[in-house]
Amino acid sequence: MVLLAAAVCTKAGKAIVSRQFVEMTRTRIEGLLAAFPKLMNTGKQHTFVETDSVRYVYQPLEKLYMVLITTKNSNILEDLETLRLFSRVIPEYCRVLEESEISDHCFDLIFAFDEIVALGYRENVNLAQIRTFTEMDSHEEKVFRAVRETQEREAKAEMRRKAKELQQARRDAERSGKKVSTYGGFGSAPGMTSMSSGSIITDTIVEPEKPKITPATARQSGPSKALKLGAKGKEVDNFVDKLKSEGETIMPTSGKRGSDVSKALPPPVNVEGVHLRVEEKISLTCGRDGGLQNMELLGMVTLRVTDEKSGRIRLIINNNDNKGLQLQTHPNVDKKLFTTDSVIGLKNPEKSFPLNNDVGVLKWRLQTTDEALIPLTINCWPSESATGCDVNIEYELQEESLELNDVVISIPVPSGVGAPLIGDLDGEYKHDSRRNILEWCLPVIDANNKTGSMEFSIAGQPNDFFPIAVTFVSKRNYCDIQVTKATLVDGDTSVRFSSEISFLVDKYEIL
Repeated sequence: MVLLAAAVCTKAGKAIVSRQFVEMTRTRIEGLLAAFPKLMNTGKQHTFVETDSVRYVYQPLEKLYMVLITTKNSNILEDLETLRLFSRVIPEYCRVLEESEISDHCFDLIFAFDEIVALGYRENVNLAQIRTFTEMDSHEEKVFRAVRETQEREAKAEMRRKAKELQQARRDAERSGKKVSTYGGFGSAPGMTSMSSGSIITDTIVEPEKPKITPATARQSGPSKALKLGAKGKEVDNFVDKLKSEGETIMPTSGKRGSDVSKALPPPVNVEGVHLRVEEKISLTCGRDGGLQNMELLGMVTLRVTDEKSGRIRLIINNNDNKGLQLQTHPNVDKKLFTTDSVIGLKNPEKSFPLNNDVGVLKWRLQTTDEALIPLTINCWPSESATGCDVNIEYELQEESLELNDVVISIPVPSGVGAPLIGDLDGEYKHDSRRNILEWCLPVIDANNKTGSMEFSIAGQPNDFFPIAVTFVSKRNYCDIQVTKATLVDGDTSVRFSSEISFLVDKYEIL
């Protein structure tokens, strides 16, 4: 017996499901099925019809036909037995024998057809075996999954127990006044300070206390002041979270935390009739093993004139940058004057700058892969240990002329393993258990505070702590471009002007 194809088709010969067991094009199988209804109009009571090349063995299924297409030299008795098995399989997957139901379960039927016939020859199977094979229900697999889930639960329970033991040992060491050991890694940078003994370790926020209180004093006077502040802060946070969940809008208070820092600098208080805004945005991507993948910095000088008398002015630019940036002036600015004298003025000196409008007069762009131009480098060293990972992360300010404010280094941490255990720390940190982020917060990074590090331990793998994101703001621009003077076109008289400088982060990632 050589079975060419098995199909379920309509009485008009339209194929709903067809499974070919030998190499056959779609055009040929559609042609064979389309010719099938025409061959039945002979008035004879048979369950098969023949052509010069193939034999159709079929069985009506209400409004449909179950058709087997075989070679003419196949055994008709075996063909009929195979047809009955095919006809019994279809009701196993389809509740009603309609075209829509057959189409919905077409793949189930194809899988079942493959169990009956392989390479055109009938397999020695019955309906129960077909059902078992298609379900692929394995008792051994169920046992294996149950054992693996039990092992995972036990491992998580052991991990939580170890974490509690480490945390308790740390607290005991702090109470006894002993120095708390750091958590492995590659050591800390010189000048690194450890956390004070009054720090609070919670799942939400941890802030080192400012005054240092000895353990003896703390025991005599009850709970330390820092502990009271921490507890109160936690209650306030819980209350604020409840208000937010009820749809209330909560305004941030003046006491800023890691993720609540302002991402934009406030405008100057005294704004003159001529106001300049120098703004730079950096987009940077580094590799975790070193190497600058891409760094792009875009800068712009924006002029706003509100005093009509100061409309016809020129700006003297001091460009001391040596990083190889590309400068571009506004189309209405005299490019020759800027190229020769570094002065920004209109092509037509008789015209004035627009009043009460922000006009971008100069912009620049710097794109590089030179690692020496990275303003702030971040180095993260996760090392696996018996209880998870010991992570040592450090920063270094390479551009010492900058002063970075409100720096937040966001490190992803694994979920469901509790808060990280913090070792040595410069600055403050916050663990956001909802977003699974550990935020390292530093108020200022400048030439006097150019390096720092943090160590922590938590269950996880080294890849769990990337990508690292960095945000900061600065009142000093990265490229040394400044507007030093503003003068009137007529008479070269100096004009008072105000200015604001901002250096912001668009994207700063360590992948």
